[in-house]
Amino acid sequence: MSSNQYDVVVLGAGASGLMLAAKAAARGRKVLVVEKANKVGKKILMSGGGKCNFTNLYVEPDNFISHNPHFVISALSRYTNWDFIGLVCEYGIDYEERKHGQLFTLNGAKEILAMLLKECEKTHLVDIKTSCEVKAVTCSAEDHFQVATNIGYFQAESVVVASGGLSIPTLGGSGIGYEIAKQFGHHIFPTRAGLVPFTFSDQFKEVTTRLSGNAVEATLSNDLNSFTEALLFTHRGLSGPSSLQLSNYWNAGQTFNIDFLPSLGLFDFFKAKKQTQPKVLLRTLLTEHLPKSVVIELQNLVWSTWAETAIGQLSDEKLEHIAKQLHQFEVKPSGTEGYRTAEVTLGGVDTTEVSSKTMESKKQKGLFFIGEVLDVTGHLGGFNFQWAWASAHAASEYV
Repeated sequence: MSSNQYDVVVLGAGASGLMLAAKAAARGRKVLVVEKANKVGKKILMSGGGKCNFTNLYVEPDNFISHNPHFVISALSRYTNWDFIGLVCEYGIDYEERKHGQLFTLNGAKEILAMLLKECEKTHLVDIKTSCEVKAVTCSAEDHFQVATNIGYFQAESVVVASGGLSIPTLGGSGIGYEIAKQFGHHIFPTRAGLVPFTFSDQFKEVTTRLSGNAVEATLSNDLNSFTEALLFTHRGLSGPSSLQLSNYWNAGQTFNIDFLPSLGLFDFFKAKKQTQPKVLLRTLLTEHLPKSVVIELQNLVWSTWAETAIGQLSDEKLEHIAKQLHQFEVKPSGTEGYRTAEVTLGGVDTTEVSSKTMESKKQKGLFFIGEVLDVTGHLGGFNFQWAWASAHAASEYV
């Protein structure tokens, strides 16, 4: 095999690309990984606040969004969260469980990246080239691929598109994977930013700016889904896990509801207090459950007319109205922060045109798609990494 000839060329040295390279090399395949950025695994290193939420204890197909929801089942069942946890334990990487089954490293994402690179080095069959930009991918009649890059041409029997999506362009996000898919006749579902904070331009923006840095446990919901997790106010709008999760189910122009006290039946709570503490003000009651600054803003938005009226003086009808407003506070974002801060890209390569068993294109023999470039998006909580590991493992057995 000449120096520019490989069995497999992988486009992208992120989570799925490195995983595939290691697994394919373990089968004796000679692999080249090309990466546009100057370093490998940039997105791994910044994930989970630098702690890398590498998988989740509870992985179900329902944790993934796709136009073809059954597509993920095969790969996820053949390489499970426990398989990856086993690899992490083999390398002696310390990790912790946080809420909702999320697993994070204790000593930083660099350990996960180092583990993947060590797996690649085991066989001496993996070459990794950084600052290597793909210019074109062509295929001859014999199903041999040629990959043209800024540092030369490479040939291979298989090409694996592991280039990710459009999110966080500063870390190497690009649309090359979609362009290659289109070139070989694939349908691409429209892409948009996912797991991304909401922005506002109405009076609610002034509220979020004043409350910037405050966080509350809240339920965000629309007709498609609801999430009860931390809600963070920012200078631009709303962030935190509940916002990021709901952004995957939100489209421009839509509203959604916020329940500021999901664990408290407010109307019953108010009625009880009306009997036992008739002289108390609503804001005094609510500051037991929410930060004072949040209560003041909600008072201005919901019950400013009765701000100085004791609860005993308010009719049940008024209390019910206030309770309902706090449980179903409607907001209308002007948009999201977009790909600049999005953790994932929704949409992508139509999975009905890709084998769920092998990740191989049904339109071009030897062309494979793994990870985020596909129309598969996980919820927040380690699911996108688990999809990277599982889809890479599935393809690695066939490249």
